[in-house]
Amino acid sequence: MSAVPICCDIRFSDTWQMEFKDYYKALGVKRDATADEIKRAFRKAARKYHPDINTSADAEAKFKDVNEAYEVLSDPEKRAAYDQLGAEPPRGAGGYQPPPGWDSGFAFSEGGPGPEGAFSDFFETLFRRGGAAGGHRASGRGADSHAQLMIDIEDAYRGAARTLTMRSPVVGPDGAVTLQERSVSVSVPKGIMQGQHIRLAGQGASSFGGGPAGDLFLEVSFAPHPIYRPEGKDLHLDLPVAPWEAVLGGHVVMPTPGGKVDLRIPESARTGQKLRLKGKGLPGTPAGDIYATLKIVNPKVTTEEARAFFEEMAKVMPFDPRAHLGG
Repeated sequence: MSAVPICCDIRFSDTWQMEFKDYYKALGVKRDATADEIKRAFRKAARKYHPDINTSADAEAKFKDVNEAYEVLSDPEKRAAYDQLGAEPPRGAGGYQPPPGWDSGFAFSEGGPGPEGAFSDFFETLFRRGGAAGGHRASGRGADSHAQLMIDIEDAYRGAARTLTMRSPVVGPDGAVTLQERSVSVSVPKGIMQGQHIRLAGQGASSFGGGPAGDLFLEVSFAPHPIYRPEGKDLHLDLPVAPWEAVLGGHVVMPTPGGKVDLRIPESARTGQKLRLKGKGLPGTPAGDIYATLKIVNPKVTTEEARAFFEEMAKVMPFDPRAHLGG
């Protein structure tokens, strides 16, 4: 098993009171700023607060705020919905609460964490939980966490086991928050496709109100492969063939993630011709296919005998591959 580090650093306040986020202030732009002005401000702020450049104690927190602000203000739908909240609505007894129906006509899909970790409670409540303030927190349940899980294509054929090293916030007896590591076992099922999610119940963020933990959702991606290109359940590859294999046809042995297969090359095959191996793609009901695109590869002429052979072939077999161009 290999350990895959995934950061699940979730921000919250000590009393679970949600804080209103002024995204325009975070980027230093006016509320009527154009998309280009927002983009320029984000780039400037991201460079200023990037932890690799800025070593001040609050640089990482400000860098996350800048990324979160750009996530909202660069998305026209999110920005329009956010603008309906006003500059900074008044706080309620339990912290900021968005007004009823604030997100009418808007739909926000639940997605993964930003480039530097999870977003704030404010963002999660507004854009990940249907606009209902409190969400899982109101019911005492921990927040759901999202992360990426990269596997090899071969793992999707056999299934695989992984151990994830998680970093999660824990509240100590004195109220201080620390990050603790824990290991989570993951079973990768056969036939899983790129982009699908694996749900680990109860492995998300802890509930600091004594309720059950949230769930962990892992979005699967395939590591770059030297041969295969995945498309859903299907795999694509370029298959080199010799000139005589293309002309005469025949059978070649081709390796696949599921084992070697015998592939018939038709006579007079051409470069770019696509051959289908039905059911040899990712496992499933039905299974995917493998598509092999033929690529004719000429041998290197390194001896006088080989050169003489090609010269003789040119004499006895006149062939003009450009005849169809005319002229």
